[in-house]
Amino acid sequence: MWIRVVVGLAAGVLAAVPAGGFVAVPAKGSASAGFVALREVDPSIRQDMRYAGAWNFTGGVVDGYEEPVCLLARPAAQALRRAQRGLLRRGYALRVYDCYRPQRAVDHFVRWAREPDGPGDARAKAEFYPNVERGRLIPEGYIAEKSGHSRGSTVDLTLVELSGREVDMGTPFDFFDPLSHTDDPRIGAAARANRQVLKGALGEQGFVNLPEEWWHFTLRPEAFPETHFDFPVAVAAVRP
Repeated sequence: MWIRVVVGLAAGVLAAVPAGGFVAVPAKGSASAGFVALREVDPSIRQDMRYAGAWNFTGGVVDGYEEPVCLLARPAAQALRRAQRGLLRRGYALRVYDCYRPQRAVDHFVRWAREPDGPGDARAKAEFYPNVERGRLIPEGYIAEKSGHSRGSTVDLTLVELSGREVDMGTPFDFFDPLSHTDDPRIGAAARANRQVLKGALGEQGFVNLPEEWWHFTLRPEAFPETHFDFPVAVAAVRP
């Protein structure tokens, strides 16, 4: 059953939510206190914001990504900075692919997943979902109608060498396949070791890995555990 509740946030709007819970969605374009641009906390962390460009499974810019920047709840950004410091001493650095993700982007993914592949989608399918049909991405759990990214404490990332070259992680980012499970035994020894380096470095700072995606981590406790935001990905959205 769905009900409507008033969200007790500045610039908040009514949102349809399941009975027994709530989802807070700020009005389009509104700033969110408590968020920060990662580059202002640690400019040494590399950023490759895939959904702000065409190199992603949809093949185009995703709704809500107005700038190729990583935005996060401040505690998550600070925890990444601590993880980066430790990794730099070991000859590695972090590269983020996605950080805060507005609800409108999640909705874009769901709409995309319900459409059939077109002639121009062959390249994206070969790279990101070669072994599963697009129409199965939602039923098999690869795409969902809600995402922890919209709460601001979840990040998708990888390891790179100090030169900037990515290390072997066994699969690409956003590879929709069981091979992306963090502990999948079929990947090579080097990739298994690298996944554990990433998991360990982030785990020391309070990040919890999603077992189905080696790149996906959430800082616990979350700053906004019950709030799914919808302001755009743009630096101005997190500045007073």
